[in-house]
Amino acid sequence: MTLWVGSLWMTGLTASILFDGIIDRSLAGEVAGQLFATVSYMGIAIATFLLLAHWFMHGARSIKQPYVWIISLMLVLILIGYFGVQSHLAQLKAEVFPVAVMLSANARQFAVWHGISGAIYLIECLLGVALILNSRQIELATV
Repeated sequence: MTLWVGSLWMTGLTASILFDGIIDRSLAGEVAGQLFATVSYMGIAIATFLLLAHWFMHGARSIKQPYVWIISLMLVLILIGYFGVQSHLAQLKAEVFPVAVMLSANARQFAVWHGISGAIYLIECLLGVALILNSRQIELATV
């Protein structure tokens, strides 16, 4: 779980550093996109594992626990962000290829959807912090 949440924060920070360090914005975007894709797939796998493990350990009581709701919401955000918003961004880029999307007629729409993607990712990162704090409370309660 901490691997997942740490990866979320590390990837977000790395992506912002990439845009400062790589002059070619298109290349920086491609590298950042690959990082975000990797973290998304990792998040899907870890969230699924955590939900199933919690279900097997606690049964139907799991549904009432904030821990499960936080993980579920994070998983939904990953699915919306990666398979919804990111695929729409890829489509906007493909429509104007070989021209850079930010130099095309799709630039404004791309910027709006990119902002939505960033907001979803930020919420996911903040939920990750809540998840760690919540799991710490669960750990303390069982001691």
